[in-house]
Amino acid sequence: MKTLVFLEHHEGKLQQDSLGVLGKAAALGGEVEAVLLGEGVEQLAAEAGKFGASRVYVADDVLLAAPLPQPRVDALESLVNDGGHDTVLFAASVLSADVAAGLAARLGAGLNWDLTDLVEEDGRLVGKRPALGDAVYVDVGWTSEPRLALIRSGTFEPAETGGSAEVEKIEPRLQDFSLAARMVEQAHEESEGPSIEDADVIVAGGRGLGGPENFALVEELAKALGGDAGWYPYAAQVGQTGKTVSPKLYVAVGISGAIQHKVGMQSSGLIVAINKDPNAPIFEYADFGVVGDLHEIVPKLTELVRARKAA
Repeated sequence: MKTLVFLEHHEGKLQQDSLGVLGKAAALGGEVEAVLLGEGVEQLAAEAGKFGASRVYVADDVLLAAPLPQPRVDALESLVNDGGHDTVLFAASVLSADVAAGLAARLGAGLNWDLTDLVEEDGRLVGKRPALGDAVYVDVGWTSEPRLALIRSGTFEPAETGGSAEVEKIEPRLQDFSLAARMVEQAHEESEGPSIEDADVIVAGGRGLGGPENFALVEELAKALGGDAGWYPYAAQVGQTGKTVSPKLYVAVGISGAIQHKVGMQSSGLIVAINKDPNAPIFEYADFGVVGDLHEIVPKLTELVRARKAA
């Protein structure tokens, strides 16, 4: 198996999800390579070697500076055709989803999406994908090569292998129609808070809090645990239509735990739930559950955490 991993980057850093997918590809075995596309990205190539890439292809070009999909489809099309890759993996994002779909159309290849695992069974690559609101998992495969796959955000944690990568510069053959689009403005999220997708500890508040005025309870607990928090906008909500997170510790305060929320945080290392309803769905998959009034429990928990740290 010869695998190519699309590495996404932002503000001079490789995205954690991309590195996690790269590590998974290395664990599957075979020849694992990666590709970096953009402007001023060559210095990031060496880092990819630490996470399992034997070779990193780098296209450092001003025409790839804007996060537009079509020029990246051009670059990947020629690279896959010339390099003989039978598998191309992407960590799910808005950009990579566009690129993967475009590449699949160009190559006449099969694309499986929203995968939460990849395994080899009887010499075949098999993807695992949630279905029916994550109530069941199904096996998916490919009928031809190259095989394209989008991996759900937060699925694989980056793991350094201590290796190094050979860096090879490439000059993509960009089509005229791919350069017709021009980015005139790039919007940024209004929130200046920390990225919840990269957090080791998340304290999340739900409707049980009643409103933003009660979110101070969650903020104080988050600070006691060494984090930071705020009344986050919709764009930072966790769930099927929001963010997918996989922290080491996830504390759910006043969250019922409907299936839509479970989709976004079920891969967390340790899940603690606080809810007054003993029949809340979140207790079905929480590691530790506390039934009671969050307005009494959370302040006491915050005090205990601070006391433990002080000791």
